Amino acid sequence: MIGFFIKKAFFDGWDNLIGLVLFNIGYIVSMFVLFWLSMTAGQNNWVIGYGALILSIILVSILMGGTAAVTHNYSNYQHDAWAAFRNGVKRNIRHSLLFSLILILFFANLFLIIPFYASFGSIPGYIIAVILIWVEVIILFSLPYYFPLMNLLPGDRAFKTAKKCLLIVGGNMGFTLFYLLYSIFCLAVSAFTMGIVPGLTGMQLAAQDAMKLLMYKYDYLEENPDADMKHIPWDDLLYDEKEKVGPRSLKSMIFPWKY
Repeated sequence: MIGFFIKKAFFDGWDNLIGLVLFNIGYIVSMFVLFWLSMTAGQNNWVIGYGALILSIILVSILMGGTAAVTHNYSNYQHDAWAAFRNGVKRNIRHSLLFSLILILFFANLFLIIPFYASFGSIPGYIIAVILIWVEVIILFSLPYYFPLMNLLPGDRAFKTAKKCLLIVGGNMGFTLFYLLYSIFCLAVSAFTMGIVPGLTGMQLAAQDAMKLLMYKYDYLEENPDADMKHIPWDDLLYDEKEKVGPRSLKSMIFPWKY
């Protein structure tokens, strides 16, 4: 499953490369402007600075709700982008706001709360700090599944989606650890390309692909409650997906009109 995920994520990104780049440029410009405004506002008043930073996180999360709809289309071999983005921003606003709240709590915990308790220099302070660090780890593992689950289970409210992310992490710890390493690699490539490729949109697409493939397992287990979770027939479950991705080669990528 992991091998096919890497293949699908790569070719979904390649087939929609122009769209990914354009959305990533939009993210880069938006983040630069928002960060500059936050730093400028915070020079004279740190309260205004923090407020501007929080507002920036909320706005970026709303944009992610829009691109989540786009990457859902890309993952399903559809290329509708701009209309999907506009509809996604409006449709996913509640999920986006909860996502922004989680991010704000994540960063506040990381940069303010954990250092505060660690500074006590006492055993109780260290224990609380360690517990909060594990909370950060759980959030870090869960966040990539949030918007993909929102797309795949559109009837769920935002809090229910967040709870299911925790269940996905608990039931797929091996894949989650792999995906963390995969994300680190994507971040490194994104840093090298200045956020152009794969960038935030490309990483959202990879997360959508990952969650889509994992859902095949849960659909199978729902239909076969006595099945062994350790022996999932991935070849059978992913047969249609493999057919849609098809056999690909470097030549067919560069010269698609010849194939």
